[in-house]
Amino acid sequence: MRQKKVKYATKEILESYDVVVEPKMLDFHEKKVFLEIGSGKGQFITKLAEDNPNNIYIAMEVNINVCYRIMEKKESMKLDNLIIILGDASFLNLYFGLDSIDGIFLNFSDPWPKGKHHKRRLTYPTFLKTYVSLLKDHGFLQFRTDHPALFHESIEYIENFFIITDVNHQLEASAYMTEYEIKKRAIGPIYQLIGKVDKHVKEGL
Repeated sequence: MRQKKVKYATKEILESYDVVVEPKMLDFHEKKVFLEIGSGKGQFITKLAEDNPNNIYIAMEVNINVCYRIMEKKESMKLDNLIIILGDASFLNLYFGLDSIDGIFLNFSDPWPKGKHHKRRLTYPTFLKTYVSLLKDHGFLQFRTDHPALFHESIEYIENFFIITDVNHQLEASAYMTEYEIKKRAIGPIYQLIGKVDKHVKEGL
C-alpha cells in the first residue's frame, strides 16, 4: 500500500527528534531490548513501550513518511524507552551487536508472493540467520500475518533456525495490535508463530 507523503517528513526533522537516520551501532546498557522490523505507524510497538517502561523498544521502518508517524506517537506519548530507526532490515548488523536483542517482532511483513521475490521476505533464511546471531540465548522471534501462504512457507524456513513453541491459526485480539491487524481482523484469520533461539544453530553460525 502506498503511503501518503508527509510534508515535514525529512531526515533532518526526524534526526532533530532523535530518530536514527544513518547506520550506527546502538548501546542499550544491559537492558532488555525488543525490536519490531517494519513498524508501520507504530501502534503495536508504542503500546508495548508504554506498558513496559523498564524495557527498550525499537521501531525499524524503511518508509520515511510512516517513520514520521511513529515519531509523532513517541512524542505525544512521551516514550523515553522507544528508539526509532529509519532503515532497512538488510543492514541490521550495522545497528546491533551479537547477542544484543531479547525479542524480534515481524508484524504483517510484505508477503512477496512471486517465487523470484521470496528472498526478500523477512522470514527468508538469510534474514533468519541474522536474527539468530543478534538474539540472546533466551531470545525469541514472533511472526504475525494474515497471509496463509506466507505463514505456512515461513514455518518451513523458521523451523530450521528456531525451536517453534507456538503456532496459532486463529489469533485472538489483544491490547497489542498494529493498525493493519485491526483492519484485517474483520476480513479473515490472523496467524502467529513464536520461536525461541535454537542454541545449536546459534553455535554453528
